[in-house]
Amino acid sequence: MGKISVIGAGNVGATIANDLMVQGVASEIVLIDINKQKAMGEALDIYQGAPFHSPAIVRSGDYEDAAGSDIVVITCGIARKPGMTRLDLAQTNVNILKDVAKNVVQHAPKAIYVIVSNPVDILTYVFHKVSGLPEHQIVGSGTILDTSRLQSELARRFCISPKNVHAHVYGEHGDSSFVPWSLATIANNHLDVYKENSPDKERIVWNRDYEEVETFVKKSGAIVIENKGATFYAVAMSVCHICKCIYNGAGTALTISTMMHGEYGVEDVCLSTLALVDRTGVRGKILNKLTDEEVAKLHASADKLKSVIAQIEL
Repeated sequence: MGKISVIGAGNVGATIANDLMVQGVASEIVLIDINKQKAMGEALDIYQGAPFHSPAIVRSGDYEDAAGSDIVVITCGIARKPGMTRLDLAQTNVNILKDVAKNVVQHAPKAIYVIVSNPVDILTYVFHKVSGLPEHQIVGSGTILDTSRLQSELARRFCISPKNVHAHVYGEHGDSSFVPWSLATIANNHLDVYKENSPDKERIVWNRDYEEVETFVKKSGAIVIENKGATFYAVAMSVCHICKCIYNGAGTALTISTMMHGEYGVEDVCLSTLALVDRTGVRGKILNKLTDEEVAKLHASADKLKSVIAQIEL
């Protein structure tokens, strides 16, 4: 176990810090926020539960306290409000991220940076441009949460553990995301033939409901925000999973947001495809064969993100 710094002590950042301790991911967790009193209170609240879990130091600090971190998780920025798209957040959170990058990278130049703040693909791109760090040290949380929403929904429909569902969300973490259904499998069966080969065929209702499932995945975040005001539990669990995969070192396939260099004909934009994550950060992309229609959807997602990038001040 090592050291992880979390920048931003709001709902997402504090929940990530708590989950990191509860799951025993790190032995030292530092919470950093412009609101130092809030960061101190959150850190103290989390640390006082340490006797019930793996021993860990949880404390608040300043940017210089990120020195020696294996991983720095960036969650700071204004929150998404009801009716607001992730892309509406762009310029304000870009400005915040640029300030954070300037202050933290000098103290933790060897850390792997996990960008969580929204719009995550835009901010991951900006971090690439302003941090001066090698690309493999920059991980955007991308569609890992969308993928979890997809897998949990398909697991429910097919009466099976989510761990046996291999289906992923590609593209923007937002409305232009899509599912490459040609690659979707359940227990080594393509999604559309699993029912006929399953012992649960009488319980499974599946009529190639692709659009219905994708709509559910895309609207899930907005539904949670509408009902409770914010999303933070599932995103915190997804970020903890990224951190565990980094520490694991074996190489785990995740739909993280990375810089594209011509893969699938997409260039100079960050979005999610499957990539391997290990102790070096991003080990490389897995280039699955997509259909022509799926490639077109990936291009559409990239174009949407590029149109936002063109409007922001870097």
